[in-house]
Amino acid sequence: MMETEKLRKADIFSGTAILLLGLFIISQGVQMPMTDSYAGVQNVWYVSPALLPLFIGATLVLFGFLLMKTAFKAVGLSGLKSALSYLSGPEFVSFLKQPDIIRFYGIVLNLVILVFVLVPRIDFFLAAIIFLLFFFFMFYCGTPEQVVRLLWLALGNTLALCIFLYTGIEEKISGVVPFPADILVILFIAIVIFTTREQMRQRPELKIKFRRSLVVAFVAPFTICIIFKYLLLVPMPFEGLVVSLLDTIWYADFWS
Repeated sequence: MMETEKLRKADIFSGTAILLLGLFIISQGVQMPMTDSYAGVQNVWYVSPALLPLFIGATLVLFGFLLMKTAFKAVGLSGLKSALSYLSGPEFVSFLKQPDIIRFYGIVLNLVILVFVLVPRIDFFLAAIIFLLFFFFMFYCGTPEQVVRLLWLALGNTLALCIFLYTGIEEKISGVVPFPADILVILFIAIVIFTTREQMRQRPELKIKFRRSLVVAFVAPFTICIIFKYLLLVPMPFEGLVVSLLDTIWYADFWS
């Protein structure tokens, strides 16, 4: 019974998060055109691309509200107050510092960096490599202490990259050095490999996993991306330094 009460208290906040996510999706969906004219053809509202996100958002809002309602009905106002006191107390802080929760931070942070920072502005080969390196080093051959260090390293690298990309530094340097952001990410990849290798010196049993991580992190993106780019003719999300070099090789005169 006590465990059920704890779950219901958690459902209040889970429902709130789901509801807010649904509202965010709806806010993005309403910005899409419901009707428009393309090449002289008038499209009607029921073929609009906005329908899917609006449907998903509305469903999330409904389910989030129902979850909150059910949870609040089970625990009442006193249960909500006790849950809020727990969230503002030292026990919740200790919970956030548990190794499993820290690993969850690593998963979320790595995905956010890939989707919102790397893929839109960095050569996809390099984005995939550093993404896989962080994941492997954190969860395949990393101790809890190494996960924390890698989290801080990922945050530091991302902050430096964002400053480089969004303050005009990249535009100034790109006139002199081609693909400066990609070169910066290559430097980050070298730093991640070097720092992790130094940490592995104290754990010889993890050296084999470290080597496997390196092989997969480099071989997998090049194998898959080359197949899509040059055999299936699917463009990469962002093509930079590596794609430019591969284009030079692939379309060189001696292939003809």
